[in-house]
Amino acid sequence: MAVIRTRASSKPLIEKRSIDYIPEAERHGRLLSQFTLWMGANLQITAIVTGALAVVLGGDVFWSLIGLLIGQVLGGGVMALHAAQGPKLGLPQMISSRVQFGVYGAAIPIVLVCLMYLGFTATGTVLSGQALGQLFGVSDSAGILIFASVIVLVTVLGYRVIHFIGRLASVIGVIAFVYLFARLISQTDVGALLQIRHFSWSSFLLAVSLAASWQIAFGPYVADYSRYLPSKTSSVKTFFAAGAGSVIGAQVAMILGVFAAASANGQFAGHEVAYIVGLGGTGATAALLYFSIAFGKVTISTLNSYGSFMCIATIISGFRGHLNVTRLQRLVFVLVIVGAATLIALLGQHSFLGAFKSFILFLLAFFTPWSAINLVDYYCITRERYDVPALADPNGRYGRWNALGISVYVFGVLVQLPFIATKFYTGPLVGAMGGVDISWIIGLVVPAALYYVVARKWHSAVPDQLILPIEQDAVDAQPSRAGRIQAV
Repeated sequence: MAVIRTRASSKPLIEKRSIDYIPEAERHGRLLSQFTLWMGANLQITAIVTGALAVVLGGDVFWSLIGLLIGQVLGGGVMALHAAQGPKLGLPQMISSRVQFGVYGAAIPIVLVCLMYLGFTATGTVLSGQALGQLFGVSDSAGILIFASVIVLVTVLGYRVIHFIGRLASVIGVIAFVYLFARLISQTDVGALLQIRHFSWSSFLLAVSLAASWQIAFGPYVADYSRYLPSKTSSVKTFFAAGAGSVIGAQVAMILGVFAAASANGQFAGHEVAYIVGLGGTGATAALLYFSIAFGKVTISTLNSYGSFMCIATIISGFRGHLNVTRLQRLVFVLVIVGAATLIALLGQHSFLGAFKSFILFLLAFFTPWSAINLVDYYCITRERYDVPALADPNGRYGRWNALGISVYVFGVLVQLPFIATKFYTGPLVGAMGGVDISWIIGLVVPAALYYVVARKWHSAVPDQLILPIEQDAVDAQPSRAGRIQAV
């Protein structure tokens, strides 16, 4: 492979790429940026609320903390395996699903991913609206609209600004969390809370599921933010940088949520932001905490909005061929996405907590099978040997519809139904399991095993090596060389 060592002398503030392959000359960044981005994305109020749910819904502090940690490690491992694909392929995560589902067929999981982004953006906007409302002395609805405007701006600017915001959010988040923990410890007998231990399998597995679902939900877009790293970046180091940032950030936030909910005497639900800020004090201190909460949500909400834009562009390009997205088109896409999320937030802001718990658990039924299939194919079947140019060709190697991948995916969703326990749907075997939702475990293990067995026998032809698009600089350097591929 001709290695392009020259980097762009100037990097524009507004990202010019969308779902394109990132040429080597435009690769930049360090692994530290992956750690700070995902730590900043997790050191935020929604993660605090997610941890609090483990206690609000019946768990004790001690076993909730252990269950959350186990879920973080399990789900974070899945998430980080997706992150490691970014530097190697130079592509957004969901485009690589065309290998498993076909150029057209990949639209099936991508549509569901768009719904996930929409839901997470809406729920995050609710909490940010509460914080900004308190900060500026306006209604929560006005706060929601202010926050949505900021998200539109950052999302339109794109990749570099998102990483910069992530670094700032990490610093601000660490300072705010250290302060809140110190205040919590000074006001609460943490030791006494840890001594209350009433183990229950249903409550324990709920905590595991909350954390695992939180991490797995990042899988469909985590590679979008590692794809600009140089292609020679170590996959193992990328795995640990993104995974560690996400797991540490989320666990710290959820620990705070657990202790806050356990000491709230029923005052947490419905007043999540106000209660957390109340731990830190009033006046100028409270104002700074409201700001840190709102700023902390900027990172993750921008990731969700940016991911939605990428998914919509991926769907359109799959059916129309190569898609060049102009800055105006990017703005229109983002306005529609954030507008829809804002409308949902305004309509659903008063019933947030219960709806959020049901939403994130129900998501697992649709994303764990996709994640299982994608990871097994990439690491065990094709072993990183993708034909990247063929991902844009419905008549190419991967075809329009891949019946194998789609069938395993549908089966993976259906096999979980008896074990799901949410407000949207409760499976017939949940009662026999003592009310425990183990659907996400089924959704990871069963499709992974099934796809591994059948794909080894009936998978389409796998290239001998990773095939990348020819880069213009490489062509200019070797004018006698023709062709469409750059083999690694």
